[in-house]
Parts: sequence; C-alpha cells; structure tokens
Amino acid sequence: MFLSILGPGIITGSVDNDAGGITTYSVAGALYGYKLLWTLIPAFLVLYVVQEMNARMGIVTGKGLADLIRENFGVKVTFFIFLGLIIADIGNTTTEFAGVAGSMQIFGISKYFSVPIVAILVWIFVVNGSYRSAEKLFLAFSVFLLSYVVSAVLSKPNWSEIGSSLVKPSFELNTQFLSMTIGIVGTTIAPWMQFYMQSAVIEKGIKIKDYKYELWDVLIGCIATIVVAFFIIVACGSTLHQKGIVINDAKDAAMALQPLAGAFASQLFAFGLFIASIFAATILPLATAFYICEAFGFEAGIDKKLGEAPEFYTFFTAIIVISVAIILIPGAPLISITVWTQVINGILLPVVLVSMIIIVNKRDVMGNYINSHVKNIVGWSTIIILIILTAILTVEPFVH
Repeated sequence: MFLSILGPGIITGSVDNDAGGITTYSVAGALYGYKLLWTLIPAFLVLYVVQEMNARMGIVTGKGLADLIRENFGVKVTFFIFLGLIIADIGNTTTEFAGVAGSMQIFGISKYFSVPIVAILVWIFVVNGSYRSAEKLFLAFSVFLLSYVVSAVLSKPNWSEIGSSLVKPSFELNTQFLSMTIGIVGTTIAPWMQFYMQSAVIEKGIKIKDYKYELWDVLIGCIATIVVAFFIIVACGSTLHQKGIVINDAKDAAMALQPLAGAFASQLFAFGLFIASIFAATILPLATAFYICEAFGFEAGIDKKLGEAPEFYTFFTAIIVISVAIILIPGAPLISITVWTQVINGILLPVVLVSMIIIVNKRDVMGNYINSHVKNIVGWSTIIILIILTAILTVEPFVH
C-alpha cells in the first residue's frame, strides 16, 4: 500500500534541490563554511509541517491550493498573489535552464545546443506523457541526487566542526548573511512547492484512508531534501571555503572542486546539477501551469490531452519558451536572476503560508481535519520569523 501511495512527497521534496537551490547551498558553503548548517534543522521541521498540511488539504478537499485560495479570498487577491508567484517561477525556471547550460559546459557542450534540446525533450515528454510515467521518471531523478553525498565525502569534511556548527548556531546581522539565510529558507520551502504537492496528491487520487501512508511519503521527501542540501553545503564548505574561493553559481562550485577534491567529485557535482535542473525544469512550469489553471477554473493535468486542456499546455509552453529565451541572450544576468529569485521566494512564502493556515483551520473546508495547536504554532512562528528577516534585509542597507 505504501509503495502505491509513494510519490508526491518524495518528488516535491527532491525537486526542491533544483539549480537555484544547489546554487544557494553552494554559495552558502563557500562563503560561510559550515556556519549555516544549523538553518537546515528548523527548515526540516517547517518543511514537514507545511508539506503535511498540503497533503491533508488535497486529500480532504480534493481541490488544489490555488482553487482553495480563490474560493476563500476571491479573484482579486488570487490575481495579485499569483502575479508575484509567476514572476518568481519564470525566474526559477530560467535558473533551471541555466543549471542545464552550466553543467553541460563542464563536459564541453555549448548552452546553444544543450538548452534547446533539453527544453524540446521536456515539452515532448510532458505533452505525450501521463502522470504515472512522469512519476516513475521523477522518482528515478530523486535517487540520482544522492550523488552529492559522494561529492561531499570525497571532499574530506571536518565532521567535528560540522557537529559543532549544528549544535551551536551562529548569526550575523548584515545584508549578505541575512539574504543567504532567507535564500536557504526560500529555496528549502519554496512557494511553488505547496501548489505542486497538493496538485500531485489529487492527480494521484489519494484518499483519506491512505493518509497515514502519505505521511511517510512526505517524511521521506523532507529527509531527502535536507540530506542533499546538507551535503552540498558540506562539500563546498570543506573545499572552497577553506581555500577562500569565491563562487557565483553551482557550475563554479563544480569546476572549483576538481583541483581540491578530484575530477570524479567535480563531475558528480556537475551530474547532480544536470539531473536536478532537468527535473525542476519539468516540474516548475507544470506547477505554475497547474495553479494558474486551478485558480481561474481551467482544465489542468498531465493526464489531460492537449485538446482537453489547451490553457494548461499553453501556460506550460510559454514559461519554457520565455525561460529558454532569457538563457540564450548573450550576457544575461543569470547570477542576479538566480539569487534574487530565491530571495523573492523567501518574501512570497509568508503570503502563501498565511493563506494556507487560514484555510486549513476552517471547519467548513476541512471538517475534523483542521490543524492541531502544535502545527499552528510552527506555521505562525515561521511566518513571523520570515517577515522579521525580510524587513531587516530591506531596511539594513539604508541604516549604514
């Protein structure tokens, strides 16, 4: 029974370690070594609580999060929330194709070849596939992300220092440290994930009798997310930070690892980036198309044919085309797009979480499956902390 339910939680968790996430973790490790590892502990707790709420809402209501936001807050509020999310998601998808380009450049393949080919293959797969075939491929991709564990071990980390960093949190009150912290939270618990998770639970047809099995699926997905993030930070903290090497993206990290940890570690890092980028370049446009169509009442789903859900496939195609076009512009500011997309995710996340928590506590929507007091405390605490961090990040440059 568990194996038949397995999928939405693991896929949502694994795809969270996309090109933008890998870049954020790589830069965090290179800049601060192991100092930011402690942020992954509260991130895991919050990730699990949020993903469980998503799964429960989808199973109980049979509706996507976008649908529920529109029904409970109206079309105007939905429009403004989604305007911000769409901008962030186009930035996210652009980052995924940047990851494809960067990882293939390490193997000597030009972005003008790799990016269009991958985009076309992704489009063909989604348009001609089904949810079942997509899920099998996505689960396979999830396993390949464990290559980062090997890269980290090859970098010969200082385990006692890592343990100390986990139990003794450090914090700095400056723009760079705060933006890095918000970026890690923003990429570990991205707004678009909530919409995809709920849609996946519904499309898979999971019922309330299967809820206990779906909880395990969510838990395994959250553990996978944090484990991969942990080893990316460790790999870069053990090598790049020790040598004072500054990087701008995940491709830089893969290249810089070669003289420090060996060619195999470097190639594994690049391979992980390539797999993660294709994985997310497929799911991110899908998630965006899902929630836009849900919010405004259009047909949506991979199991629908092109003629059955024209709006869904139009949005999906448009996001891919725009993202690829940006990547292929010579001199496009990809680093800025990557970093600020993650920060935008961190800023938008409280808005999505507030909507979720209000809805999940409505008895007329959730019946007896409303939130417990503990889950409400974790959810509201996350929102308050994110708002405070974002406010400090916005005000701090004007103070100095």
